[in-house]
Amino acid sequence: MKVLKVDPIKNGTVIDHIPAGLAQRVLATLKPRVSDIVMMGMNFSSKVMGQKDIIKIEGRELTQNEVNSIALIAPEAKVSIIRDLKVAQKSKVEIPELIEGLVACGNAKCITNGEPMQTKFRLINAGKRELACQYCERVFNADELKHL
Repeated sequence: MKVLKVDPIKNGTVIDHIPAGLAQRVLATLKPRVSDIVMMGMNFSSKVMGQKDIIKIEGRELTQNEVNSIALIAPEAKVSIIRDLKVAQKSKVEIPELIEGLVACGNAKCITNGEPMQTKFRLINAGKRELACQYCERVFNADELKHL
């Protein structure tokens, strides 16, 4: 008999396969609204990962930029769109080749930190989550960059 530890949602988004301990960081980048109904579970057992976190957001489908933000933190995550209690769409997150306006450059001398302009990063190595600033050309690991 299968026992559910988490209630299903009727419509919204489920972010699953988040590495254990990263759900809070993922949720922080999504900037939930006060009216959002959010469930966050941590350290669930997983056959594949050992332990995993999960986030459910009732009544909200994520934008592509939000999915891209998740990919920078948890590239193993899967996003499911739920409609009428059924999975309407399921996809793995992927770091895009070009990331615009999601993270700040870690180089204090970069022009993007002194001028009002949108940041742009190119993906250098997806496996290592390495990104290069399009303006100063410095390479950073995604964990080194602050989400906007």
